[in-house]
Amino acid sequence: MNFTRWSARLPGTQRRAAARTDHAVSPDRRDGSVPVARAERLTDDTPSVPALDELPAREVLDRIPALVALVHGPDHRVAYVNDAYTAAFGARPVGEPAREALPELEALGLLPLLDQVLRSSKPRTVKSRKAPGGRSYTFTCTPVDAPDDKSRGVLVFAADVTDHADAAERLRASEREQRRTAVTLQRSLLPQELEQPDDLRIAATYQPGGTEAAVGGDWYDVITLGGGRTALVIGDVMGRGVRAAAVMGQLRTAVRAYARLDLPPHEVLQLLDGLATEIDANQIATCVYAVHDPNEGRLVYASAGHLPILVRDESGNVLRADEPTGPPLGTGGWMHASGSVPLAPGSTAVLYTDGLVERRDADLDEGIAALAGALAGATGTPQVICDRLLRSAGVTAGHDDDVAVLVLQHPARTGPDGELFRNAALELLGGVEAAPRARAFASGVLTSWRFPADLHDHGVLAASELVANSLQHGTPPMRLRLRRTDRRLIIEVTDGDDHLPRRRRAEPADEAGRGIAIVATIASSWGSRRTPGGGKAVWCEFALQKADG
Repeated sequence: MNFTRWSARLPGTQRRAAARTDHAVSPDRRDGSVPVARAERLTDDTPSVPALDELPAREVLDRIPALVALVHGPDHRVAYVNDAYTAAFGARPVGEPAREALPELEALGLLPLLDQVLRSSKPRTVKSRKAPGGRSYTFTCTPVDAPDDKSRGVLVFAADVTDHADAAERLRASEREQRRTAVTLQRSLLPQELEQPDDLRIAATYQPGGTEAAVGGDWYDVITLGGGRTALVIGDVMGRGVRAAAVMGQLRTAVRAYARLDLPPHEVLQLLDGLATEIDANQIATCVYAVHDPNEGRLVYASAGHLPILVRDESGNVLRADEPTGPPLGTGGWMHASGSVPLAPGSTAVLYTDGLVERRDADLDEGIAALAGALAGATGTPQVICDRLLRSAGVTAGHDDDVAVLVLQHPARTGPDGELFRNAALELLGGVEAAPRARAFASGVLTSWRFPADLHDHGVLAASELVANSLQHGTPPMRLRLRRTDRRLIIEVTDGDDHLPRRRRAEPADEAGRGIAIVATIASSWGSRRTPGGGKAVWCEFALQKADG
């Protein structure tokens, strides 16, 4: 095959050709002299080096390990294939169109690329294509000039990159395995089943990001505190992968433990802040901890650098909670504060992480405003609202960040359902008449709620003991509150003293100390907490049978 008909249009080819021409006619070369520096290096013993143009092109191409093929014309007829190409794909007939003679190029999708090279007269490269037989190659197609425009060709050069491709695939497989591990760990540390309080309907969802780097430390939880109150938490550990998920698991466990202390939200975050610093001084996290009390009709919350809670009222108006009440967890040395937002019957609240609203091409406030707009028009169950908010934000399996969403509804109950949720309260003025008034009040309320005799008697006894304990150890103002739901009877007494009672074993000769022990024995559960502004609340619960009421 005569290769002198074509010249590869590689970058610099024309410049080198021009340089050779200039060298041939340069005035300082006409007398055969050479520069002094070069003359000093050239001796009689220096072997002669053939010029590049004198090297046999075919012999060079036959010996290089890369695959080389030369095609010409609009149908890319085969002009030449080197030995490496033949060893890889077998002998190829010269003069036949590439579509029939080089089926491997068609299988690799390179025939359209050859057309592009001919049309544009510019080289094209495709990286790491797996050829029939399992080897991977990077193909470079370069236009080749010819005197006859119809005979213009393309030089196909393929470098074997199988080792690199295999290493890249092993790396991708490792990353996929790490992602699966992180996602599995993340999901295992999240609640497998949400607690469902009597007064709230709750749903949550977690959507991991589409890449390994996007698997982070988003989490949520729902914790029933007793006395009808519920704690809700959502957070986001800064960072990615297994480490972030592990830190998230430790924080979530700590939140559940601190919640059992029934502390105000800002005190829970203060404890979490210290713990986050101990876990990893370089790791920070954002978090919102909120408590719902059905008697108050509000969410009391504290935020550690997290996004604001959104609440939609019964009319469809969306309220954005105040800005964060403190810095992220792990920063140390800062004081958090509690705030509140209304959550009246018929309202829906949304807690979420930044993956739902943060976009690279938009301001964060724009994302929050868009979420508020979507919430204003979202109706249905909490799970339906979760799904609609994800769709409105464009969250899919390929989303570039993980997302956690927690939706809670405080339903407005009417009719027969409303009869199962009742409240009654009595202000206690103190004095010897307070205890009998409390017993009479509790007896009348429980009778009107049509409880069976044994539950009626236990309820009156519990109310009497809690009131007696408050009269003896507490200070005014005092209040007795009874509340029933579809699942439990709750009795609570509040007073102005902040010393919490504790259960102790009374000796036979003791005249006091048996009240809390009696309550703990007859009730399903009991507890106490400090109330905002000073004072305490002591409560107990009785589980109801489905047939009751």
